[in-house]
Amino acid sequence: MSTEGVAGDGGRPRARTGAGVVEGRTRADGISVFLGIPYAAPPVGALRFAPPAPPAAWDGVREAVSFGPTAPKVPYPPAFAALLTDPVIPGDGCLNVNVWTPDPTPGAGLPVMVWIHGGAHTRGSSAVPVYDGAAFARDGVVLVSFNFRLGVLGYGLFPDAPANRGMLDQIAALEWVRDNVSAFGGDPARVTLFGESAGAISIGALLAAPRAAGLFHRAVLQSGAPEALPRPRVRAIVRRMASLLKVEATAGAFTATALPDLLAAQAAVLRRSGPLLGGPALGLVVDPDTLPVDPLDALTADTDPASDKIPLLFGWTTEEYRLWLAPTGGMRLLDRMGSLAVALARARTGKDRAAVQALRDALPGAGPAELAGQLFTDRLLRDPLRRLAAARRTAPSFLYEFAWCSGVPGLGACHALELGFVFDTLSVPEAASLAGPAAPQALADEMHAAWVRFATTGSPGWAPWNGDGPPKVFGGPEREWTEAPAATRPVLP
Repeated sequence: MSTEGVAGDGGRPRARTGAGVVEGRTRADGISVFLGIPYAAPPVGALRFAPPAPPAAWDGVREAVSFGPTAPKVPYPPAFAALLTDPVIPGDGCLNVNVWTPDPTPGAGLPVMVWIHGGAHTRGSSAVPVYDGAAFARDGVVLVSFNFRLGVLGYGLFPDAPANRGMLDQIAALEWVRDNVSAFGGDPARVTLFGESAGAISIGALLAAPRAAGLFHRAVLQSGAPEALPRPRVRAIVRRMASLLKVEATAGAFTATALPDLLAAQAAVLRRSGPLLGGPALGLVVDPDTLPVDPLDALTADTDPASDKIPLLFGWTTEEYRLWLAPTGGMRLLDRMGSLAVALARARTGKDRAAVQALRDALPGAGPAELAGQLFTDRLLRDPLRRLAAARRTAPSFLYEFAWCSGVPGLGACHALELGFVFDTLSVPEAASLAGPAAPQALADEMHAAWVRFATTGSPGWAPWNGDGPPKVFGGPEREWTEAPAATRPVLP
């Protein structure tokens, strides 16, 4: 990369990308920030359901000082919107990246971390304040985040459009990182992917996707396991939307439909779906062109997949289910259902009576809602992630559990609670929505440092998992694997 234009007028930082020169801003702490840089063309018109196309080049200097447009999406229901900030920035050019760097000198060779946001493949963006990358840059890492198509635009299954378009966007963003990050001081040979929830599920797919091979070198999966949804379940979304819209269930018909109408139909169809409810859903599917094999099967196969050489860090929160149940009164409802709630959870998760008894032994006094929630957490997260760890033979796997309980009543150690700690953004007002007003900064210091250490050295600072023993615990008691004193919130086996 040329060094031309590294410093702009007034000392503002510049970087030359493949499409043209961008100019960011330098914060008071010396960190350079570049926001809203296009990595692909706006996905509008004929490109609405097409693979990502290269961005148009520009002449002169493009200002990159504010977040670009977010992907079209529907808002969270009110109960969740109070907990999960999700900004909406209008505009067509939603396929954009952001960069925080401590040294925008081309070729500085700094480790790179690339963030993939969560949101059930239907919500979220890189503009969420908790995802500010300044703390990573402060600690010597070039932090990159980006947006990608969501919902039916990114994951709807059509006979006349490629599948997994959201993942194709992610691959295009990673190709942008490979080709351009050295202009911002990053080393394209030291890229660590990290993501949470649907972002972690996306990383599981990228580990298995042939098109993503070689684009990253380490990965962190937070509260999301590799998975592919059944194609009929995803196709059902499109068919039900088409019925509401009174159009054919094709990409061509959906391209001719106004975007607000598409989003309204999507919201109506998905209203009764969720991680615990099942029902029609949007997400990744097995597809010969983009994801030939179910990701978990591919990553745990007896053959030696290339991904087996990629060090992994992954884990969960102790009470993931509380975010899905507590805001809507689901915990109270399940407790009122009593043993029926546990029986239904057993049936949905395929667990036997011995699994329930093991939970009762580990959680003295737990009610039906907690037992059912833990069964679902095992099924969705702990079981597949431990299967992944057990199958790996070459590169290490590091496991963690986040056990600190939110100051917001009822949330406990819920899904997504660790985000403000990983990003070291507890001081951001929006972090208090999930964590409450008095989250411990010392825990953020510890967790954030572990992620930086993993990206820099390949080890977060504790021993790899060897098939036995507990994960590293953040914010909870360090205990023996099967010990479960009634006075503590246990780390479950």
